[in-house]
Amino acid sequence: MNLKKLLSEDTIIFNLKATTKEGIIEEMIDLLVLRGRIKDRDAALRAVLEREQKMSTGMQHGIAIPHGKTDSVDKLVTAMALKKEGVDFGSMDGKPSTIFIMTISSVSRTGPHIQFLSEISQVLNDPEKRDRILQAQSSSEVMDVLTT
Repeated sequence: MNLKKLLSEDTIIFNLKATTKEGIIEEMIDLLVLRGRIKDRDAALRAVLEREQKMSTGMQHGIAIPHGKTDSVDKLVTAMALKKEGVDFGSMDGKPSTIFIMTISSVSRTGPHIQFLSEISQVLNDPEKRDRILQAQSSSEVMDVLTT
């Protein structure tokens, strides 16, 4: 899977305004709607929030990967957001999340969703890459870190 094909500079938020888990999810969904990646905002929001209620997608090392499945997308769509001061996302290590990767995929297609989550997790498992992402000054810098 090529991360460059799934992630794009126009779906990266550098400084999230939201200060809650739900607010961050909404802000990221709204960006994907604005960029024409999601047909039905409410259905996508509901899918991600329902998934989050089952189990938090706050991982560890400041990473959260909110995701969901809905028919409001034809293929896997992604967004990335940063909030340097962090937000409580119910992470496994109890620390605030600073890097957020959202994925929304079609109900009928499971392969790309799982493959993307696996690949992005491998990249973000590297502490140096996480630091470089948080220090980046542009979307192109973030993309360079994620795809090299």
